[in-house]
Amino acid sequence: MSLARKRRSDRADSPSLPHALNRSISDDHKPRAPHPRLDESSLRSEHLTSWIACTVVTVLAFIARFWRIGHPDQVVFDEVHFGAFAGQYIRREYYFDVHPPFAKMLNGLAGWWVGFDGDFGFENIGDNYTVANVPYVGMRSFCAIMGSITVPIVYAIMRESGYPVGIAAFTAALILFDNGHITQTRLILLDAALVLFMALSLLCYVKFHQQRYREFSRQWWGWMLATGAALACTLGCKMVGLFTFASVGAAVLWDLWGILDIKKGHQMSYVWRHFWFRVIGLVLWPFMIYLSFFWVHFKILKYSGPGDSFMSPAFQETLQGNELLLNAQEIRYYDTITIKHKDSKQFLHSHAENYPLRYDDGRISSQGQQVTCYPHEDSNNHWQVLPTKEIPDTGRGRVVRHNDVIQLKHINTQTILLTHDVASPLMPTNQEFTTVSPDDEDRHSETLFQVQVIDAHDGEPWRSLSGHFKLVHMATKVLLWTHPGVLPEWASGQQEVNGNKNAGDRTTAWFVNDIVADGTGNDFRNRTAHVEAKPIKKRSFIKKFVELQILMLQHNAGLTASHPYASQPIEWPFCLSGVSFWTDGATNQQIYMIGNLLDWWVCAVAVSIFVGVIGADMLARRRGLDPIEDGECYHSPAHPENKPD
Repeated sequence: MSLARKRRSDRADSPSLPHALNRSISDDHKPRAPHPRLDESSLRSEHLTSWIACTVVTVLAFIARFWRIGHPDQVVFDEVHFGAFAGQYIRREYYFDVHPPFAKMLNGLAGWWVGFDGDFGFENIGDNYTVANVPYVGMRSFCAIMGSITVPIVYAIMRESGYPVGIAAFTAALILFDNGHITQTRLILLDAALVLFMALSLLCYVKFHQQRYREFSRQWWGWMLATGAALACTLGCKMVGLFTFASVGAAVLWDLWGILDIKKGHQMSYVWRHFWFRVIGLVLWPFMIYLSFFWVHFKILKYSGPGDSFMSPAFQETLQGNELLLNAQEIRYYDTITIKHKDSKQFLHSHAENYPLRYDDGRISSQGQQVTCYPHEDSNNHWQVLPTKEIPDTGRGRVVRHNDVIQLKHINTQTILLTHDVASPLMPTNQEFTTVSPDDEDRHSETLFQVQVIDAHDGEPWRSLSGHFKLVHMATKVLLWTHPGVLPEWASGQQEVNGNKNAGDRTTAWFVNDIVADGTGNDFRNRTAHVEAKPIKKRSFIKKFVELQILMLQHNAGLTASHPYASQPIEWPFCLSGVSFWTDGATNQQIYMIGNLLDWWVCAVAVSIFVGVIGADMLARRRGLDPIEDGECYHSPAHPENKPD
């Protein structure tokens, strides 16, 4: 018998560490004898040493993050965004951002606490705080406190995981002296709160795992709910908090997998209890907390602000002072209007020039009048709404409503908007838009469009500003659409308009920006001089929450543009590049965010070695070899009761 096989045979009668850790819960309730190697004096000594080490790293963390925190007294990097958001909470003006609101609300709370009135705009990097009397030091200090507290939390994670004082202190020191963490947590950013709650999530889960032999006890429930709350706060800071959910979730699934083992003798009812209680504490409870962040967010931001245009008209009409409440008007037949694309904010436009006979790729056009999108106010943006049915001379019957079929006449050229089965200039798969003379009866059916007001009920009026709509061609069912594609010089570089066949494309939405004149040609203001103020509309919290979540995800997915300081994921573990946060050319000073190279390389090398050793050991065991002995697990003297039997 080989030596390796003999060692396995000698251990056959005693449980291995994983088996001991996963033995029946009922067996682990019996009293445990004190650890034979730990007497009371050594426990007190290590406890004191641990507290001293924790105090030292905490004090050093505060010193590192507060040293000259007031320099520079200028806006640095993303303080442009997150400082501005804090001001908008104080002014209670609605804004839009791709990140959840919790960390930004904390920054707003800090600003309110130190006396910031919200009037400073944070418009450009380098804007001076001192001149504007902004209490920026107090706002930065709040982030620095969160960054400093993270260091002792990391220390506690290691101690509660069973590691000795030296290893725990070394791990905390990696965070304590990390240049990247120090830089991020001295400024008005989201990262201090994000990393703090990430660390709290891990600490709470470690404490919850320590209660595995006291399942369903008050402490077990308390630490599980604390874990769920910390996870919710992590996700509430930034969407990347989902990775922390995934990390803790993997540990939870592994734990449940062990409980499911039939060798432990558990009934399925017992397994289901563990499963559903974890769903409550680690899924439903965090979701309710995450919802509460947005409930507070909507309650605070009740006035119209810079984020209005991202939201639907129904959402915008819940905000006080919103333009839709003040200026939105019903559109009537024969009104002259300007139409804007919801996403690109460009006007539907036409002019007397025609499409060229032949495009660069050899395709032939209709040589009809060009229909494009133009970014500026211009008389060529004016279109008149014509009826396709009998309407009364006056009264409510002249109002255009959801699903009405209309024609659009271009005022300057007196031609009718049309689309037909001819390929557009830039997209051969989409239809060309052009115009035709109103006397051409043979093409009348190609000029008919249905107004589909988004989220409208039957008979609802089509309104300016608030009535986002899709214009659907009756004959071919394509939708009026534009995209960022720029037409050649023959169209003066204007944006292409064509017919989109995808009825579900959200970018096919438009709105009436202005009513230029009524049906008699008079100035529209003559019709609206005595319009009464509209009351603020109500909208359920769930509808507002769902709308904002969808927009956040869509805009996050749309952030694909390159950045001059962008780095690739492969560069991150090795700290190959950083980001310039602030530069002062007069004094040659600069804030450059980059991690501590020693810390990052030690971690990268250590993880690589660990993965290699474990992989080699697993491969060797497949061939009956034991390169690494199954040693005893170290148990923290602070928690000897948590050791297996």
